Amino acid sequence: MLRTGGNKMSRIGRMPIDIPAGVDVKLKGSTLTVKGAKGTLENEFHKDMSIKVEDGKIIVERPSDMKEHRALHGLTRSLINNMVTGVTQGFEKALEINGVGYRAQKQGKKLVLTLGYSHPVEMEEPAGLTIEVPAQNKIIVKGIDKQAVGELAAKIRGKRLPEPYKGKGIKYETEVIRRKEGKAGGKGKK
Repeated sequence: MLRTGGNKMSRIGRMPIDIPAGVDVKLKGSTLTVKGAKGTLENEFHKDMSIKVEDGKIIVERPSDMKEHRALHGLTRSLINNMVTGVTQGFEKALEINGVGYRAQKQGKKLVLTLGYSHPVEMEEPAGLTIEVPAQNKIIVKGIDKQAVGELAAKIRGKRLPEPYKGKGIKYETEVIRRKEGKAGGKGKK
């Protein structure tokens, strides 16, 4: 990769974020509050990053080209963009369950998983997130906070990770499990 000198800005960091209609953005010091149809998110950002709300856009600027500031620039912009997307559209992560007798069901605010253990695995639905079970082998995690949605989906997946031989376990809907060949049967050479 060829690098040229000069004042390069972060490609992600310098893009302004449009504030959609019906979204209220408040900035107090380094704390940003975004309020939309789906709820309210609040986040405190690094004090070095300059966040401005003007003309229906949110603009993030960095004070210098130091490595730390360049990294924070893109991160801050991405986090703010996720907040705006979260309060307008929300986030969701779909999981699939594969395996004979493996299934999921919802009991009130509890997710009950039957995963081949001697007992069913129960998980409480955290505040701010919803778990849907449209079919016995499908789980959908929804919420406005992208990080919380991803964390809960990873926690559910961790209850029975997919194994590479028969593909049994819980996997993300888009995840591809690399299959392995089982041990070959038959007798060895003498």
